[in-house]
Amino acid sequence: MTAPSSPLRTPVTFCTDDGTVLRGWHYHPQSEGDAPAPIVVLHNGFSGVKEVHLENYARVFAEAGLGALVFDHRGLGESGGRVRQEVDPAQYVADFKDAVTFAMALPRADARRVAAWGSSYGGGVVIQATATDPRVACLVVQVPFLSGGQIWRRIPPAQQAQMAGWFAQQRTLRAQGQGIGMVPVVLEDPTSGPCIMQTRRSWEWCMGSARQLPNWRNEVTVRSLELTFGFEPAAYLQGVAPRPFMMIGAEADDLFPMEATQQAFDSVSGTHKRLVTLDCDHYAPYDERFAESSTAARDWLVEHLL
Repeated sequence: MTAPSSPLRTPVTFCTDDGTVLRGWHYHPQSEGDAPAPIVVLHNGFSGVKEVHLENYARVFAEAGLGALVFDHRGLGESGGRVRQEVDPAQYVADFKDAVTFAMALPRADARRVAAWGSSYGGGVVIQATATDPRVACLVVQVPFLSGGQIWRRIPPAQQAQMAGWFAQQRTLRAQGQGIGMVPVVLEDPTSGPCIMQTRRSWEWCMGSARQLPNWRNEVTVRSLELTFGFEPAAYLQGVAPRPFMMIGAEADDLFPMEATQQAFDSVSGTHKRLVTLDCDHYAPYDERFAESSTAARDWLVEHLL
């Protein structure tokens, strides 16, 4: 499904460094004249496609005079990718930097005023990308993924051993060309088998929001889960300085606890930063608390880029 052009957004296509084709939407800054304007590159949560709420944030930013770029990540939605439904954080970081390169050349984009916005898993991706890319001038993350290692250490040893054997088996099968194993993103009963986001609320939100979209699928490769346990964006946090940095957390977040978010925020020094705390769960910033989360991000970006 390709979105038609409109005064607000235009479908775009660009290539990553290895030639993978990524597809998305460019939201044009809604401001008078044709002077260059800041542009925000957005990154969605785990396995999310561009239609899953990203356009709502992009529209808010565009109406404030900021350009915005949203896109499907490799292997997902309308974008290309050798392996479908594979979430590789290191590759996502590299692709996000290629998206920044593309965004800098978009109509009316001011290459000196590029911002990154990321949510959940995407928050972790843009933290690491920003820390290693000085072209990004400002950063906003909400309910961010911070440490796969912390999640792994909370798993009982017996289950760790079982999963490690599963990962090894899948690597062998892939090397032998015998197929790629898949795992659900969510399950109605998270205790009934392995899945990525093991909460009932995750099932309810994904099935209520994402399953209505033809480009989202409730599965990723087993390797995606293995790679997630080795994803450590918190190790890169200090590298975002001296760029302005906003973090939006949720007090009732049962995926990424607010205590860890607070500690991560406190660890960043040498920059202008702000922590916004919402009294809600992990998913509310996308819907019932969207006005608060999007307004906080918009105002921060406007303050530091316009």
